[in-house]
Amino acid sequence: MNQEKIGKFIAEQRKEQKLTQEELAEKLGITYKAVSKWECGKGLPDASIMIELCEILNISVNDLLSGERIDKENYQKKLEENIIDTIDYSNKKVLKKNKLIFKMLMFFGLGIIFIAFTIYPTDSSWGSIHSAVGLIISTVGFMGINKNQTIFKKVFLSISYFLVGFILLLSIDYANVIINKVPPRFSYLIKTTDNMIIYKSPFCNVYRINRNTKNEYYIVDTKKEYKEDNIPITPFNRDKSGIESIIKFKNKYVGNNSNDSLLIDHLPLAEYGYVFEIDSVNLSLTIDYHITDWYVNENHYLEKALLYNSVSIFALIDNVEQITFNFSGNTYTVSRKQIKELYPNFKDIVDKDINQNNFNKYLENKMNDNDFVENTFKKIFVN
Repeated sequence: MNQEKIGKFIAEQRKEQKLTQEELAEKLGITYKAVSKWECGKGLPDASIMIELCEILNISVNDLLSGERIDKENYQKKLEENIIDTIDYSNKKVLKKNKLIFKMLMFFGLGIIFIAFTIYPTDSSWGSIHSAVGLIISTVGFMGINKNQTIFKKVFLSISYFLVGFILLLSIDYANVIINKVPPRFSYLIKTTDNMIIYKSPFCNVYRINRNTKNEYYIVDTKKEYKEDNIPITPFNRDKSGIESIIKFKNKYVGNNSNDSLLIDHLPLAEYGYVFEIDSVNLSLTIDYHITDWYVNENHYLEKALLYNSVSIFALIDNVEQITFNFSGNTYTVSRKQIKELYPNFKDIVDKDINQNNFNKYLENKMNDNDFVENTFKKIFVN
């Protein structure tokens, strides 16, 4: 069925009847744009108006579908050809429409996945549920697009599409976990303990420690080497205050304001705000925190923070001799001599240079031992 030929024929017959496109459209109760579309060969008249159109143009339906007037000798033959062509055209039109619907379904599913990844937080189960639903909908749409394939090929392509999509979702989720240190969306097991949540996913395990506190931090275990009993736990934000983060602020001299400020800003208690002052003559450092000391001492947090900060500053700034911590309630003062003599294994931490393993072993890990913290704090600090 030649649409261009039929379109030219409609235009010729319309002009013979001395009708404009607008007049023909008005008689048929349609828009003139539809008539223009026929005559440009971009579509065919709907079956519901075809007989009325032929009556107006003084032609037969057989003439219309042939794109020319048919003589009596070829009328039957042409009629049969047009019937077959019409059926074929209708089938193609239905297939084209169905393919468009399935394409829309496929992209609708992808849209659901995109929304699930952008709207829901990573630790929300709704994000993973909607992502899975979106992938299933998209796979159904992909299957419909390949409807003309053999059953085996259609099933194979659909399964491949789903698996590739699922692996891609897992990979994007994994990359997001590694880069941003957030819980994985696709966790097959979530376990909650007193101070952390454990997310187990296909590519890694993620430990969310000090959950819902100012010192919340994540450990992404890609090698799956940690277990609940040996994961590095500290009451502070390890990503910010751990030796791996603060060792870059190591300096020989107190008085480098930028370096000292960055170091103090990474240490515990900085989250409450502070100002500091340096005495280059007496080699001392004074830090005024914008908080009352008793307010932050739940579970010995203040004592842990002051011990951790003191050892860290004396280890990383070589010539500082005294530190004073001021709060709106009390003042705590400590000297390098006191730390050297009274803090266990300080020499092992700063042996020749900073020993990061010993730092974690003798300082970070010790902050989980409340008895050690309480006894050591009483020995060192002068209140």
